[in-house]
Order: sequence, then structure tokens, then C-alpha cells
Amino acid sequence: MVRRPDGMNVFEFAVLSGLRATQLNRGCTPRVPPSAKTAVTAQHEVAARQIVASAPAAGSDPVE
Repeated sequence: MVRRPDGMNVFEFAVLSGLRATQLNRGCTPRVPPSAKTAVTAQHEVAARQIVASAPAAGSDPVE
């Protein structure tokens, strides 16, 4: 089991890990040593703070 970082809630950890796992499945290069499963690799990346959430770009149109 991968421990989430202090200060990050469970929902944020799950969403970031899921989005990163999708990127890894599409062929992105892992930023930590890869595991057998991409979801676990994504969780390790988020736990190591290699992946962080970013705010939408200023002036961008909201999605309708």
C-alpha cells in the first residue's frame, strides 16, 4: 500500500494517481522506478511529489 503525502487528502491523491496512470498507459515516461502495474507506479509518483496538481491557465475558457 502506498502512503499518500501529508497534507494531501484522499480524493486528491486518488484523482491525481488516476490521471497519471492514464498518461503512463498512453506511453509517458515514469518519473520513478516502474512497478508491474501502472496504477502503482502512478501512486508512487504522486507520493514522491513528482506529480502535482496545477491550476487552469489564466484567461482560459471554462469547459461547457
